Amino acid sequence: MSARLTATLASRYARVALANLVAEYPNKLDHLMHFASDAQTPRALHPAFYGSYDWHSAVHMHWLLVALIARFPNLPEAAAIRARMDEHLTDANIAAECAYLARPGAASFERTYGWAWLLKLSAELHDASDDDADAARRRNALAPLTDAFVARYLAFMPKADYAIRAGTHSNSAFGLLLALDYSEAASHVQLGACIAAKATTWYGSDVRYPARLEPGGDDFLSGGLVEAALMRRVFASERESALRSTHGEERGEKRFSDWWAAFTPDETGLRQWLTPVRVSDRRDAKLAHLDGLNLSRAWCWSLLFDALPDALQERVPTAIADHLAASLPHVVDGDYVGTHWLASVALLALLESTDAQR
Repeated sequence: MSARLTATLASRYARVALANLVAEYPNKLDHLMHFASDAQTPRALHPAFYGSYDWHSAVHMHWLLVALIARFPNLPEAAAIRARMDEHLTDANIAAECAYLARPGAASFERTYGWAWLLKLSAELHDASDDDADAARRRNALAPLTDAFVARYLAFMPKADYAIRAGTHSNSAFGLLLALDYSEAASHVQLGACIAAKATTWYGSDVRYPARLEPGGDDFLSGGLVEAALMRRVFASERESALRSTHGEERGEKRFSDWWAAFTPDETGLRQWLTPVRVSDRRDAKLAHLDGLNLSRAWCWSLLFDALPDALQERVPTAIADHLAASLPHVVDGDYVGTHWLASVALLALLESTDAQR
């Protein structure tokens, strides 16, 4: 597998993200209007996250930039990245974003895809804060919005009786998987317990996942693979808890192995998951989602790799390489319907794929 996150590639991703974050138009607002006065520009509504075509894409492009300078602090674009963060992640801007959440009718705003990416951004800032005073300052500025979305998770999860298994923004497993990153980075025990309980309720009894039915025509997530990646993390957290309590040392790993044995698709379905999808028209905003599917599959396979049965481990590195090869070339050089967001999914995949490449 040749795809690696190099400083050169990081610079390319940084440049596209920096441009996206100040591209206010075109813009696809998720905005409920009650009165004529509610018709405002994206920047007036969302002074921190107004670019990149839509709110959630702006958030995860911020995450991408924070993640890149944490790993490549001497990027040529580092000064511009820090300036952009200081311009967007201010106390006043975050207060305005919080005020937007408090508007009537905004309870389901960006649920849970945007919620998850905001917590992923906060998790990245938490991780960087020990060695970077600027990251700590930005984490603190973002904290009121972070806390607002944590509160939304804690209020919503107990009443969410049914998982959403679509391969698009509303996917429940993806929303929990990124939120779990935050719960661990911030040591938020209540959120982590809430996520683990809901994941187990929703997915713990799944058997013979029908992967042959994937993908849908505009999927950018594999509903089954992201579910499996979530459950692997949940069971790993259980194992760590068991180790701390000095009993049941192998409980978490054994439970995932048992869960996967029941969950795993038939061979036809596995071949579906292991084979990249074709993107027929990358200028079409929905069909371009399929590049995201290739990238997110590579990410999920990487997250799962070392917990998989040996026979499947032998096949997965090639699958990861094939998925990345199919879609990485279109991350920054394609149409804006893809380039406003694909780099962030590519970075998820590239950051996690190293172990599976060995």
